Order: sequence, then C-alpha cells, then structure tokens
Amino acid sequence: MSVKRRTFDPRAEGAPLWPLPKPTRNKSPIVGHRSSQPRARALSPYFPATDRRPLAQFVLDRDGTGRLAEPVTGMGRSLKRIVDVFVSSLALLFLWPLMLVIGIVIKLESHGPAIYRSLRLGKFGREFDCFKFRTMIAGSDGLKENLRRLNQRRGPFFKIADDPRVTRLGRFLRKYSLDELPQLWNVLKGDMSLVGPRPHPVEDCARYSSEDCRRLNVKPGITGLWQVMARSNPSFEICMMLDLAYIEKWSFFLDFRILLKTIPAVLVGEGQ
Repeated sequence: MSVKRRTFDPRAEGAPLWPLPKPTRNKSPIVGHRSSQPRARALSPYFPATDRRPLAQFVLDRDGTGRLAEPVTGMGRSLKRIVDVFVSSLALLFLWPLMLVIGIVIKLESHGPAIYRSLRLGKFGREFDCFKFRTMIAGSDGLKENLRRLNQRRGPFFKIADDPRVTRLGRFLRKYSLDELPQLWNVLKGDMSLVGPRPHPVEDCARYSSEDCRRLNVKPGITGLWQVMARSNPSFEICMMLDLAYIEKWSFFLDFRILLKTIPAVLVGEGQ
C-alpha cells in the first residue's frame, strides 16, 4: 500500500510549532484498546531481551551514536515537576468524589475491578503501571488477538471501530476522557506528566523504529499535542510527528496552550 508523502513537517528548522494546520480527520470512529499480557517485555531489534538497560539507551541521535538525550533539563524540568505535583494534587482533592462515583457505577455495571492497570513504557523506557477506569469487559485482553484482523491502524497501534469489548458506560467515559482521571495519581507519583506524549503499551513500543524511540526521552503525559490536534486521525505517522515536534519545541508556553486546548476537547466529547 502506498503512503502519501508528508508535505508539512513542524519539526523543520524555523517552522512555528503553534498553531499547526490540523491533519485531515478520518470519519471512522476509532476506539482505544487495553494492553494484553500484563508483564510482557518489549521485544524488537531495538530492545534486546537479554539487555536489562533502560530502553532509551538504544535511542540513536542524528549522528548515529547512542545517547540518553533529555530535552527538558535543569530548571525547566524542576518547574515542570512542581506544576505537575501542584495541579495533580489539587485535581485529586476536588475530583475524588466524582472518581468514587465512577468507580461504584463501573462495579455495578459489569464484573471486574473498577481500576484497570496497563503496563506502559515511560521516560527512558521504564515500565510502569498506568491507571485507568475500566471501560471494557473483564478478560478483554484475551480477546485482542481474535480482533486483530479488524485493526484500523497501520504501524504499532491497535484500534478498531465499535470495539465489542467496550461496555456501555465505558463508551461514555471514553467520550469525555473520564477514564483517564486515575492517571492524575501517575502524575503525582512521577511516572507521568500533565503534558507529554501518550504512554504506549509495551507490545506497541516493541514495534518502534529507532526514530520513534526518541519519544521515550521525556515523561509521557495525560494530554499532548496529538490529543488536541489529531485525536481522531488514525495515522501512526501523524501521531509520532506531533510527539517528536512537541519534544523538540518544548516550552512552558506550549504546555500551557495544550492544557487550554484540552479543556474544550474534553467538554465536547472528542474522546473515542
């Protein structure tokens, strides 16, 4: 299958990162999935199974030499962490009653735990448990392989429209991104940040190219550039392009703009 050549690259030197022209959206609804094999280890030519070093040590810079690049350094990293702790603490303080109600309703609707733990890769490829409200039926991970033929994305992503594993309440929670609220705890713990590339399941990261691995040089976020600009676009290439653009052009002003854009995106129900 031929792939159209990208005509605009926000990472080009001198090109403004914000605002960017929105990619054409796919009209077909795309829903997320939950990672299978809770303790599977990433396996790929870039992530040797016998090597226990952080996966980011296999990320290559433009000169082809291995390095542990860290785009957000020094004072910027410290201030970003302070903002993460302050905002996540405040949000948990005010939102815990809503989260409690959601958890109770999930338990009443279907069998299984209210909180779903998904093994993801964070900064420098470190594994961590990403928390979400459960939006699928119990045992949904075991049904993934049977549905793989319906995958609507090219590349590492696995997403299909009208996923039969998603519950009625789960569709509502996803629509308004309420299933992501437990990730405020991940932010408070330090596994994630408020803004950054979304954390991918371990088995998806195993299919990364060396260029794609550069997104592991920063903490993953609850929201990011892709979420506010191309959330409905099924292209893995667009997602990776925007994630790497965010990393290369990072600033507090950019984080602030993304957070502001996230609010209307959540209120209008752009989640899937």
